Amino acid sequence: MSTRLYEHPIFLEHVTPAGHPERPDRMRAINVALGHPNFERLERKEAPQANEEAVLLAHPEEHLRAVMRQIPEEDGEINQIEADTYASPKSLQAALTGVGAAMAAVDDVFTGKADNVFVAARPPGHHAEKLTAMGFCFFNNAAIAARHAQKRHGAERVAIVDWDVHHGNGTQDIFWDDASVLFCSTHQMPLYPGSGAKDESGKHGTIINAPLSPNVGSDHFREAFKSRVLPALVDFRPDLIIISAGFDAHHRDPLAQINLVGEDFDWATGRLLEIADKSASNRVVSLLEGGYDLEGLAESAGLHVLRLMKG
Repeated sequence: MSTRLYEHPIFLEHVTPAGHPERPDRMRAINVALGHPNFERLERKEAPQANEEAVLLAHPEEHLRAVMRQIPEEDGEINQIEADTYASPKSLQAALTGVGAAMAAVDDVFTGKADNVFVAARPPGHHAEKLTAMGFCFFNNAAIAARHAQKRHGAERVAIVDWDVHHGNGTQDIFWDDASVLFCSTHQMPLYPGSGAKDESGKHGTIINAPLSPNVGSDHFREAFKSRVLPALVDFRPDLIIISAGFDAHHRDPLAQINLVGEDFDWATGRLLEIADKSASNRVVSLLEGGYDLEGLAESAGLHVLRLMKG
């Protein structure tokens, strides 16, 4: 498999308050992990910054303007957008670069420049609803990438698979009544943000939630994947698979109580690659979401990218 990585120093400059779990050290941990000799063949690209209009693929202009108004101008200043979501002077640039990387990744897999792509960006995106920045997220990178695939490359069916331990309420909100996008999520429940019950299925049955109880581990996660996520993907036959790749279901993570190990993300990646091979010409775009224990994040992201490279 040919695999690209998008990265950029700007992702270190989105600053959150001291002690906040979504912090620049997350990028440093991934950078160290992907510096191992195992990743010598990984093609590394500098992430491009999207223009502001790209956000409008998944959000109305009023949301974009609301976020922009919250960006402070003075160095060292941090604004609180909502309960746990903060902005510093370079946050908008970081968020737009995450959007640009997600769109570039889509372009890469549709033009044959890569079979699959991992975007190591922050802030994350899957909690951002149409009109709401929340849960550390400004703009929904996965949703924008899906819309870009449809608009630029004519993708008829896009699947988004979200294995972050927190439910991707923003992605569900954006695609609730859209039959052309399948959204599948495994997540701990109850847990922030409180959505993601099995009976939340969307207007066209294209929302597939597989909630997990606290304190379960690999067996329950894999069973949920095999019984709910994979059959839905096989039936949907997507032209592209986008992964909202949060690694906070790792047993070390401080924000949840699911006990996965790095090999579980390797396994899940392999299953999605098998489906992409059958229906999507191997096209997979993976976007970093959560993962707040640095050791667990580095291990899991490393195994995930290694599986992308191996196929």
